[in-house]
Amino acid sequence: MNIGVVARQTGLPAKTIRYYEEIGLIRADRRPNGYRDYSAQHVQTLSFLRRARAFGFSLDDCRTLLGLYNNPERASADVKSLAARHLEELRLKAAELEHLAATLTQLVSSCSGDGQPDCPIIRELSNSHVGKQTKKSSKRSNQNGSAKDTARGKM
Repeated sequence: MNIGVVARQTGLPAKTIRYYEEIGLIRADRRPNGYRDYSAQHVQTLSFLRRARAFGFSLDDCRTLLGLYNNPERASADVKSLAARHLEELRLKAAELEHLAATLTQLVSSCSGDGQPDCPIIRELSNSHVGKQTKKSSKRSNQNGSAKDTARGKM
């Protein structure tokens, strides 16, 4: 089947499917005319990748998970270890988001929202400490992809 059919069946943009092929997550068969040709197994693999990315796994983690998925002799301990590590990262990120939400809630409630230029939200955003990341959160951002990946359709 062609990439358009596979895109509809998996819910992934064709651009993402091509990207996954480019980085070696999948390898499409080729027809004699050079066009990509996908099988039901490709659809299953791409659906697996879409679901793993929906859980927030990085592309490197997806590569590892895919290797485990394709290995009938895999140890579930390996899968569990990877998932547990990712779960901890998600929990840390959730805590960071909760903190940001609480801070923003406070800022929104303290802003008069009138015609005056004074605004605590602008003041907070302009503070020099904003934007500093810890090494751990910076590493997590790099592992989990960037907004650029999302904008390009690389899920």
